[in-house]
Amino acid sequence: MKRIGVLISGRGTNLQALIDAQHSSSLGGEIVVVISNKSKALGLERARKAEIDTHIITKKEYPIREEHDARVVETLQKYEVDLVVLAGYMRILSKVFVDAFENRIINVHPSLLPAFKGVKAQWQAVEYGVRFSGCTTHFVDLDMDAGPIILQDVVEVHPDDTGETLAERILPREHEILVRSVRLFCEGRLEVRDRRVIIKE
Repeated sequence: MKRIGVLISGRGTNLQALIDAQHSSSLGGEIVVVISNKSKALGLERARKAEIDTHIITKKEYPIREEHDARVVETLQKYEVDLVVLAGYMRILSKVFVDAFENRIINVHPSLLPAFKGVKAQWQAVEYGVRFSGCTTHFVDLDMDAGPIILQDVVEVHPDDTGETLAERILPREHEILVRSVRLFCEGRLEVRDRRVIIKE
């Protein structure tokens, strides 16, 4: 069974979706460690409640990004993780991190990439006036929100939507495609060819 490390910065709703899928035997792997860069992240309590090991590695301890990432990588390697999942992890990964887990880091983002990268993607979508937005899972590379796309799901943007209301409707879809993407990885069904992710039958 594949061993999974999850990185968080906040409330951990995507983490909870992964934990729930694991408990229902639909994740295909086991979450062995959760790491947060924020000591008060609510997601840490979700992990502890599920009896998953937690670690806090902050910018205050390691202000240099490469040193911070090296410490996170060291912790993940200690747990012999096969896959790293970014579940609301609000840091851009350095080459130190990406090289250590090439094509083994999955991120979920609340837009239809390559549109609306970065923070507040749902607010960006509303301000731009798009008719459809959604969410994307992708493998992480050195560019922000730019790695090979695994899955996407579309959400209609209503005329009266705010960033908050759109975010609320996108979030359940994030949970769904993140769980599906992790399961596909754990089943050995994802292959990266150039920029394209092939989902094998």
